[in-house]
Amino acid sequence: MRIAVAGSIATDHLMTFPGRFAEQFVAEQLHTVSLSFLVDTLDVRRGGVAPNICFGMGLLGLNPVLIGSAGEDFAEYRSWLDRHHVDTRAVRISETRHTARFVCTTDTDHNQIASFYTGAMSEARNIELKPIVDLVGGLDLILIGADDPDAMIRHTQECRTRGYAFAADPSQQLARLDAEDIKTLVDGAQYLFTNEYEKALIESKTGWTEEDILDRVGVRITTLGAKGARIDRKGEPPILVSCPAETVKADPTGVGDAFRAGFLAGLTWGLGLERCAQVGSMLATLVIETVGTQEYELRRGHFLDRFAGAYGEEAAAEVREHLR
Repeated sequence: MRIAVAGSIATDHLMTFPGRFAEQFVAEQLHTVSLSFLVDTLDVRRGGVAPNICFGMGLLGLNPVLIGSAGEDFAEYRSWLDRHHVDTRAVRISETRHTARFVCTTDTDHNQIASFYTGAMSEARNIELKPIVDLVGGLDLILIGADDPDAMIRHTQECRTRGYAFAADPSQQLARLDAEDIKTLVDGAQYLFTNEYEKALIESKTGWTEEDILDRVGVRITTLGAKGARIDRKGEPPILVSCPAETVKADPTGVGDAFRAGFLAGLTWGLGLERCAQVGSMLATLVIETVGTQEYELRRGHFLDRFAGAYGEEAAAEVREHLR
């Protein structure tokens, strides 16, 4: 089974200011603010939902196809992903824009001043899927994640037109999308991924009930934070999967992407839905224990020992034969 992941490609530039922003503002001069903060640290991290998911799948021994738009400054990031078994041939390179960038400064009170530059991500709407499918020799599933909204809609409509199976994962873009756009992205999806809040947001904006959505998607996967995940299918009892205990909560960023990576890996291996969610939950636990979305390691023996501790030896045996 060959899977592609379409979504944002970005880098995060994170800085720390050894003071308090509040002390730098003059109330009477807020209409003419002009400030420069001398920061202590700069941490550049690789990010974007599509590379995060692909990275996790690569660690699990797969070769996912990355679909998205980046700038000419993507060369080093591409090399990193190539080394971690991600097929980056389909990434579109902008001739005029840099890769999307999140720039954030945090003070000692954890207040933040941030900017997000969409850059090349805004050109993802120019990507056509068929040439990519032909390039890689066929795809069994395309996950359409958070990206330029026009790109998300175009990819979803092309999947329907050409008969490509797709998974819907609108996540952060749900707040921006209107009801009709959300319906377009969800209707006909083989899999729908959301967290609890996004689940409620879809229902609130579209007016669809839980049953309405299950009439329109094959499998609905809802992540529940520390409580694990829930899987729903029409006419079937829900599947509830717990989350392994973490050793430390270092950074929650990228946890949802890691869950999707593990779940998709399980599908590729032909595992049942419960086992897929267990692999996703185990991978997500590794991410929450690490600062950064692509900084964690996967050691086969360690992963399987913890997996067996959380879900039992029989479950671990099913995964062991697939995990390199």
